[in-house]
Amino acid sequence: MSYIAPVKDMLFDIEHLANIEQIAQIPGLEEAGLDTARAVLEECARLSGDVLAPLNVEGDRNPSRWEAGRVITTPGFKEAYQQYAEGGWQGLQHPPAYGGQGLPKTIGAACVEMINSANMSFALCPLLTDGAIEALLTAADDALKATYLHKLVSGEWTGTMNLTEPQAGSDLALVRTRAEPQPDGSYKIFGTKIFITYGEHDMAENIVHLVLARVQGAPEGVKGISLFVVPKFLVNKDGSLGARNDVQCVSIEHKLGIKASPTAVLQYGDGLAGSVAEQGGPGAIGYLVGQENRGLEYMFIMMNAARYAVGVQGVAIAERAYQKAARYAQERVQSRPVDGSVPASTTIVHHPDVRRMLMTMRALTEGCRAMATVAAAAYDAAHHHPDAEVRKQNAAFYEFLVPLVKGYSTEMSQEVTSLGVQVHGGMGFIEETGAAQYYRDSKILTIYEGTTAIQANDLVGRKTARDGGQTARAIAAQIAQTEAVLQASATPAALAMARSLRAAREAYLEVVDFVVGGTKAAPNAVYAGSVPYLLASGNLVAGWQLARSLLVAQELLAKGQDAPFMQAKIATARFYAEHILVRVPGLRDAIVAGGESVMALPNDAF
Repeated sequence: MSYIAPVKDMLFDIEHLANIEQIAQIPGLEEAGLDTARAVLEECARLSGDVLAPLNVEGDRNPSRWEAGRVITTPGFKEAYQQYAEGGWQGLQHPPAYGGQGLPKTIGAACVEMINSANMSFALCPLLTDGAIEALLTAADDALKATYLHKLVSGEWTGTMNLTEPQAGSDLALVRTRAEPQPDGSYKIFGTKIFITYGEHDMAENIVHLVLARVQGAPEGVKGISLFVVPKFLVNKDGSLGARNDVQCVSIEHKLGIKASPTAVLQYGDGLAGSVAEQGGPGAIGYLVGQENRGLEYMFIMMNAARYAVGVQGVAIAERAYQKAARYAQERVQSRPVDGSVPASTTIVHHPDVRRMLMTMRALTEGCRAMATVAAAAYDAAHHHPDAEVRKQNAAFYEFLVPLVKGYSTEMSQEVTSLGVQVHGGMGFIEETGAAQYYRDSKILTIYEGTTAIQANDLVGRKTARDGGQTARAIAAQIAQTEAVLQASATPAALAMARSLRAAREAYLEVVDFVVGGTKAAPNAVYAGSVPYLLASGNLVAGWQLARSLLVAQELLAKGQDAPFMQAKIATARFYAEHILVRVPGLRDAIVAGGESVMALPNDAF
């Protein structure tokens, strides 16, 4: 089998780090305890391993193609999507009122990881639909909710988000797509959107585009942007599909990776033959979400959901690369061990540097998975806990972690998938072995839904400087408590973790002070170190979660529970402490003292 979901590791995190049984005490989530998590994860593992994973290589070799405005997806994708939708997977985390199962993000995130590990190109379609559902739930009026949510939650229809234009990448102030009000309350949409994931495909009967556009007379800049629902097919009052809308796919991109996922260029209001334009004139029919000029606010609901999910994609592709590398290392025979333990050539898993690479891959993946799981639990408490103060504290923690989950986990996936190629040696550079696909697929994760620098700027400005470092220091205080428990434990692994965790935390606090004190006084110096600050923060929080894992594993090992798994947990956490957490003080030095050299050369010297 090409992919075996790490259900045991996921359940360990869900039970012991996210405390799923506490989440199950929140009103409305009473059925979402550990037994439910286990049943859902095991079923998702079957879908991922048996249905989705076998299509992954095929998607890379035989990607989606564009033919005269239509997109034909990779053979097998349409049938796999039907199984996905019929199984209720799209509605896993969404409200029962619209046909969903209402399960917490803590469970849903593990399923998102599995589906992306199995087939990231496929998983992007439901990922974007999740974001569209979140935005409509939050901002749409009852009529729009009634028209679109049931079909999106069931997976019968899919959703997209349309931000980017040829002249407007991350700078959405430059959006020029326009919306003209109509007498019936609808709008006509005109413009071009690029990089639209699953903007056109053949897997579902309708595609619901959420589109940023400017209403005539709106203010310039980001304050004048509104959000619209623009369906591929209009919806009749009885819920059936009506006329084709005036929106068409004019091409799809040819990409480095995720080749089976069609990245569309969409043209709105160009007078598509056979569409509403034939009777009503050019213009795609759209419906305002919420209020005019608040579109960016609403779109960021989608964006935040997507940013977290992209971080989970980083964990997912890292896990897939690790599994492949570990299998190869156990099969490939090459050279005698340096310690002479085997007299002849043996499998490369015996060699210390291969072990170092595999342990790095494993530790980074498990650390980021643990961080993402804890963030999901905070999201659940922030949205559902009956106590307002608990909601507030968890919301602040979750919001702080989103750029870490997105930024650190995706940068981590680049390191892990590159190591995966390296473990394979020359064979890793050959496409037929499959290791290179994970490397190529992972690169987009550091770019879409906001580059690592955008995540880092968010961490500096909104998440650290805005509250004077209060949330950042509160997290450090919790980490210090974990250090004390490690110190009291006094095992070699716990003491090693305590030393590295303390050094990393102290370095991190120096950076927080630097960021808070310098954001206004020396902005170039602070922002020159923004990505290193994000990497240091993500590294620290992931290491903290592995420290917590170590303590739990020691306790369970002492009780005689699953010794091989617990021993592996302890060893992995210790490796993270001694090989990965130790990077944080070095990042501190670069951030605090390195800003001047970043800006030293004149612009024309590059």
